[in-house]
Amino acid sequence: MEQLKHECGVAMIRLLKPLDYYEKKYGTRLYGLNKLYLMMEKQHNRGQEGAGIASVQLNAVPGQEYMFREKAEGKDAITEIFARALASSEPIAPLSPRGEGGGVSVSAQGGAAEPAVCHFNGELLMGHLRYSTTGKSGLTYVHPFLRRNNWRAKNLCLCGNFNMTNIDEVFDHLTAQGQYPRIYSDSYIILELMGHRLDREVERNYVKAKAEGLTGMGITDYIDRHVDISKVLKSTMPQFDGGYVICGMTGSGEFFSVRDPWGIRPAFYYQDDEIVALASERPVLQTTFDLPVEAVRELPAGQALIVNRSGEISLTPIFSSMKEPASPHSQGLPVCESPLPQQVGAEVGAVTGGAACSFERIYFSRGNDADIYRERQRLGEQLVPAVTAAINGEVENTVFSFIPNTAEVAYYGLLHGFMKQGHDVRIEKIAWKDIKLRTFITEGNQRNDLAAHVYDITYGVVRPGEDNLVVIDDSIVRGTTLKESIIKILDRLHPKKIVLVSSAPQVRYPDFYGIDMAHLEEFIAFRACIELLKDKGMGSLIEDVCRQCEQELEKPASEQQLPVKRLYEPFSVRQLDEKMVEMLRPEGVTTPIELVYQSVEGLHTACPHHPGDWYFTGNYPTPGGTKLCNKAFVNFCKVLKK
Repeated sequence: MEQLKHECGVAMIRLLKPLDYYEKKYGTRLYGLNKLYLMMEKQHNRGQEGAGIASVQLNAVPGQEYMFREKAEGKDAITEIFARALASSEPIAPLSPRGEGGGVSVSAQGGAAEPAVCHFNGELLMGHLRYSTTGKSGLTYVHPFLRRNNWRAKNLCLCGNFNMTNIDEVFDHLTAQGQYPRIYSDSYIILELMGHRLDREVERNYVKAKAEGLTGMGITDYIDRHVDISKVLKSTMPQFDGGYVICGMTGSGEFFSVRDPWGIRPAFYYQDDEIVALASERPVLQTTFDLPVEAVRELPAGQALIVNRSGEISLTPIFSSMKEPASPHSQGLPVCESPLPQQVGAEVGAVTGGAACSFERIYFSRGNDADIYRERQRLGEQLVPAVTAAINGEVENTVFSFIPNTAEVAYYGLLHGFMKQGHDVRIEKIAWKDIKLRTFITEGNQRNDLAAHVYDITYGVVRPGEDNLVVIDDSIVRGTTLKESIIKILDRLHPKKIVLVSSAPQVRYPDFYGIDMAHLEEFIAFRACIELLKDKGMGSLIEDVCRQCEQELEKPASEQQLPVKRLYEPFSVRQLDEKMVEMLRPEGVTTPIELVYQSVEGLHTACPHHPGDWYFTGNYPTPGGTKLCNKAFVNFCKVLKK
């Protein structure tokens, strides 16, 4: 019901043929840019605060730019950056080695021909859509990020869908080396650390080129051919704790995407003899390139998809094991000793990271993915027994509806479940998303009144005092929209009972891997737990858990436990549900209300290949997640004491 933000959406394209090939086959040399645009528009759901694109041209001559980037903020950022990219696609006079202009070609009709060299007419293309989950905003934080150098192979461009939990430790590691990061953010620190390792790799090859007696452009060509980006990734990524898909390009033509070893954040790729393409969601590739579902593969956890300058494609394991990544302070970094990288054409099997984010399946990813569609239907169908109990079996006197729009597929699953039992279900669209809350209304009373009308309702389909009203949503996280708008507006229909159903379990713990829910006190389930402890005279447990969290924080992250789980132990799910109803009931609403949540077991039954459930269970897949949850509760207690 409350919009959850999440980082982010990525799109990458590597053209494997000369640009003339695409002009001849598809009628344009901008084939790659056009496809990148489609991929980004199809992922607009993943980021509406900003967007950026970048391109690398492989055959630029010295004195001519070869790495380009555009960024913009706002919901229309995609349109803006592609308009700029196309505007920059003017004929550019190729420079001779002496810097002399080569002139502009003219078409037979007398106009300028499609440019042989244009800014975003490169063989390597990258796009990013951003949702900020850290509170940092502005064009500075919009991806891609660019690290410049006069050596072509040292230029690095990065974007990603990530959030790191140990950035403070990595920052200390960088400064201990004598580096001086300009900005304290995971994006820039990843860029600088990876850029530093790329510098070392280039310099290693420079020494080898000199030893072979090469000079001038011969040294540059040697470096470009021999840079091993997998070595850079193996010496960089094990230092980070978090969920991520990081995508990169170098000025010399290295193209890569690496996924975290726990498989938290998603990535999918497609490869044929013309292109390699990668996106955050599978249907994006299917729609853009007209592909069957089996043609698109998931990037395995802990591996990198790499295309080198020559167009050779590989899947390379980046971590020596699926264990916790090495500390930045360790003496050595793990290096994979496997003999040969597995080729993309080979069968790669299922993701083995064991912590793929289940919220991607419940809410974030678009529901037109074949597997996600079935999973969301199962999430709804599994709630039939609990909903039947909530309405006392009165299916014939119940109207079923959903909160637009991501709950729609779970709603179909719920209906199918009742139909399988032989019920004639009453299906209505009750809730309508009407307007967006305008922040220029600042006075409390006016603002609350406006918030109450964010949703509207369908009148005349619920029999007052006779019909139950069942409304399903994908999740109930903070409860703000429920209290300020939905319950009030549904109550105007005067149903006998309102049953609010969540296709997800109770969200009890923060997320630190890229979802906008990092504060415990925001969750209605957590607030209900705290209130129950106070009601039952168990406030000392809060203080005890706080002390335990402080003690845990004195340990290394890899040794920390999560005492916060103790807070929920005295209470059943039912007790928490009832307390949440009490807290969410708006003043003046007397209609009976019941909450029905998905069980954690039901979640895993519906989404068996995405077991990441830390926001429901507190079972964080990385030490950094546990550490930050302990810290979050200590911070909550400090505010509570004030």
